[in-house]
Amino acid sequence: MRYPNIQTGDLLLCSGSGWFSKMIQAATRSRWSHVALVLRLDAFDRIMLLESVEPIGVRTVPLNQYLTNYDQQGHAYPGHMQIMRHRDFARQVAPDALATLGRFAVDRFGYPYDSQQIAEIAARITLNRMAPEMLDSLPSWPSEHQEAYICSEYVAACYRQVGLSVEGEHFGFVTPADFAEHPAIEWVQNLPTR
Repeated sequence: MRYPNIQTGDLLLCSGSGWFSKMIQAATRSRWSHVALVLRLDAFDRIMLLESVEPIGVRTVPLNQYLTNYDQQGHAYPGHMQIMRHRDFARQVAPDALATLGRFAVDRFGYPYDSQQIAEIAARITLNRMAPEMLDSLPSWPSEHQEAYICSEYVAACYRQVGLSVEGEHFGFVTPADFAEHPAIEWVQNLPTR
């Protein structure tokens, strides 16, 4: 199997080029606009990505699709990609906890992408620029009983199932930049782009 050093629990961070990606990148001052959770299935010779994408929602796709056929026309993902790892994942996550994470993640397949949350995120980004002191008075999310997710909130909710926390440092919600900047999350490797 390609990429023998990629493990279950790793993260794929991507830098997108769409309007929402650019908004998140600018607001967080980060190149990253998308995050997915890695599930390695050696028995099937696959590395799967668990993610929430607009407009589809929560799904799983093989990593190979990002590398070779992201647009269903034979092109790789149109941006930078890298694998990162929470250094406590392998140490702290027991097999039964991993099963809990897996059930939580899979039970949310088909949940919609949270379009309402996108509007709230845009409002929070605007508020941060105009009156940042007001952000603290806004309610935060997520809820474990959400029925729609953006990518970073989905991955953060999966991590919470195994006792790992990534908090929203920017606007009251978790962003891809929060994963990239977390002190316990480290670079593993860059992935090729075409």
